[in-house]
Amino acid sequence: MPWNGEQVAVCGMRQERNISTFVAGIATCTLGHAHPVMVEAVTQQIQTLHHVSNLYYTAAQGELAKWLVGHSCADRAFFCNSGAEANEGAIKLARKYAHTVLNIENPVIITAHASFHGRTLATITATGQPKYQKGFSPLVPGFYYVPYNDIAALERAIDELDSGGDRQVAAILLEALQGEGGVRPGDRAYFQRIREICNQKGILLICDEVQVGMGRSGQYWGYENLGIEPDIFTSAKGLGGGIPIGAMLCKSFCDVFQPGDHASTFGGNPFACSVALAVCQTLERENLLANVRDRGEQLRAGLSAIAQKYPDAIADVRGWGLINGLELKADSPLTSPEVIKITTDHGLLLVPAGPKVIRFVPPLIVTSDEVNQALETLEKAFASF
Repeated sequence: MPWNGEQVAVCGMRQERNISTFVAGIATCTLGHAHPVMVEAVTQQIQTLHHVSNLYYTAAQGELAKWLVGHSCADRAFFCNSGAEANEGAIKLARKYAHTVLNIENPVIITAHASFHGRTLATITATGQPKYQKGFSPLVPGFYYVPYNDIAALERAIDELDSGGDRQVAAILLEALQGEGGVRPGDRAYFQRIREICNQKGILLICDEVQVGMGRSGQYWGYENLGIEPDIFTSAKGLGGGIPIGAMLCKSFCDVFQPGDHASTFGGNPFACSVALAVCQTLERENLLANVRDRGEQLRAGLSAIAQKYPDAIADVRGWGLINGLELKADSPLTSPEVIKITTDHGLLLVPAGPKVIRFVPPLIVTSDEVNQALETLEKAFASF
């Protein structure tokens, strides 16, 4: 069975079947399933120490932190268990920086419409999608939303917030590419102007790299596609290849946390860190970034060909590396769940990014033949409507 295949259960019975998964646990199973490197890392670590309180130093945590800061713009790393927790940490760090360094009494963090930052109370508030917030009010104060990739709207928001009242902008939190919001890449000029504004005003720039990071964009981190460096960024999903782990990383100048300010019982445990380190080292050793770029180009070319064949149904193809979206036309009766149901019946697992966008996030080890097979299945799905 291929590493990016799955075993599926049908009616309670275990059935062997080759499934082409272009979901990868929603951009999480970096090396597919049952990769020998991960099997070895899990086996070796569980035979020694699987959990040690983060009151103590462990080699696995230290080595993972060293790899991450060595392959990014960060100087510090804090480990937790998920992307939501990583973003919670970033929000807390930005708020403490605002109080202790910027002397802001009521700090505001600007985020984008159609963003997604997690499902804790603070991160659903940061998420600029009301459907995720419904039923959970009162929400956490201190957030303000602007359209994504619209620099004029962002500058107006900063002027408005900083010109009156007791609120002031302390940080801007954005995804380098909006995943749940429809697979929408950030505009390079937009992010470079934001970096200039943050430098001028002392505002922290935070990048949510939970979905687009760890090589999925064709670079180690999505921000590298934009020609900027954030002050803080977060990672999870692909970091552990499917083993739960999250990380908040930052530059040293904004590391204002003191002992006891933030913590996580399971964060940085040696089991998760050893597996994450094995994933990181494999990403580098096997030059998977080249495969991500090559297979991404192949996939987008194939999707564009299908879009040309079905112009009444498909509006756009976009993405970076191996995170790509196929957008259905607004006036088309088709929805992404309807198309995905057909592809699933034919052995291709996909995931929506809203009602009109089909998302493609295969493992980073996906082969050329597997991409071609996925494209053939997708075309059959459109032909069936």
